Amino acid sequence: MSLRFFDINLPVHQRMKKNYFIFLCIAVFCFQWQPVSAQIQDDTIIDGVVAIVGAHIILKSDLENQYLQFRSQGNISGSSSHVKCQVLETMLFQKLLLAQAEIDSVIITDVQVESEMDKRMRYFIGLAGSPEKLEETYQKSILEIKSEMHDIIKEQMMENNVQQKITKDVAITPTEVKTFFRKLPKDSVPSINSEYEVGMIVKIPFITDAEKGEVRNKLKALKERIARGDDFSTMAILYSEDPGSSKKGGELGLFKRGDMRPEFEASAFKLKPGEISDIVETEDGFHIIQMIERRGEYVNVRHILFQPKVSLVSLNAAKTKLDSIESLIDHKNLTFAEAVLRYSDDPSKNNGGLMINQNSGNSRFESDQLDPKVYFVVDKLKTGEISTPVLFKTDRGKEEYRIYYLKERSNPHKANLDLDYARIQQWALEKKKSDVLDTWINDKTARTFIRVVGPYKNCDFQRKWSFK
Repeated sequence: MSLRFFDINLPVHQRMKKNYFIFLCIAVFCFQWQPVSAQIQDDTIIDGVVAIVGAHIILKSDLENQYLQFRSQGNISGSSSHVKCQVLETMLFQKLLLAQAEIDSVIITDVQVESEMDKRMRYFIGLAGSPEKLEETYQKSILEIKSEMHDIIKEQMMENNVQQKITKDVAITPTEVKTFFRKLPKDSVPSINSEYEVGMIVKIPFITDAEKGEVRNKLKALKERIARGDDFSTMAILYSEDPGSSKKGGELGLFKRGDMRPEFEASAFKLKPGEISDIVETEDGFHIIQMIERRGEYVNVRHILFQPKVSLVSLNAAKTKLDSIESLIDHKNLTFAEAVLRYSDDPSKNNGGLMINQNSGNSRFESDQLDPKVYFVVDKLKTGEISTPVLFKTDRGKEEYRIYYLKERSNPHKANLDLDYARIQQWALEKKKSDVLDTWINDKTARTFIRVVGPYKNCDFQRKWSFK
């Protein structure tokens, strides 16, 4: 569900915060952040400076880069000059936070920066498709990109530290939630789409030692062929059961510790270029790994994956077990919650078997957020009903049987306090935090040297900035 009704009422720094954070991170790759010495004089842009906040400057090139990245997100409304003013106001706010961080002597360690930088690098590599494609796009090595990111990420972390301190004690009472909601204009109250809460009981078919042994023998035979001169990448294309890498000769691309299964990493990082590992067992199956290269803390490897084939006997046993569990629940001999805790093989058993929406972090799904195979089953259920056992193939290619439980299905409706209190509470809390930030900004701008020069001094800013 969109929060546009709420975003419109928010000050610009809150309204743009998420998008700004994204495009600021991406923009790191488009320019180098270099100190510039400039003299601010009246309305003239000197050395490309468009604004100054305390001891910090904002360059025209920075503003243009942020604007281009924001536009690439595809959510621009209004003229380019209007949007640039919005971007500039966000940057002014960030510089004001940075100035306060320096006053407060906020300390961000290199370890903290490295950790945050690694998270962002994984994200950008994922967007690009591989580390090589990222390097090709920006004509810089991974190490050069990280070097240029370091100071910018450190500043962002300092800014976030200050903002969190400003709002950390903000809380909201039930009375304030109700007041907030009742003051919303009727045409601003959003519509909530139909949502589902779905539980499941999972039975994973048992894999015998004989089935595992068969896979080990196949991998051992392949490894012997490679030792006699067959090409590893060709063998991966022909035989590997990893659909994501087999077409690329088993190559996974650069990754660092924490990106792969622990057993896989433990073996991969011990290898020398060209060396092939012993057979490695992980949750995904059995692998042999060949080292391609090591680049700093990153390695690139090829692998061949075989997954043990579940026998029809094991599959039928899993289904039969779920049939009996379904019968116990239907005859009220066992509640769904009790059955989950007692019989499910999935980690979701620890939260009542509820599926978690990775987008929101809660257990509610709109129809298009559910796996189509799941939606096809649960949409036919009434609230409180369970399905018959269903064969499900996971995104890692494994087969298992599941019983689905429709805990709740809401009808499309306008947001209201009875059904959507938690959402409205969060909206009200964010609004209150925004008001606290308003007060803080008004206080700080009155006591901080701030000047915008050139055409941008005529921006229609959302905030009441005090330009001196």
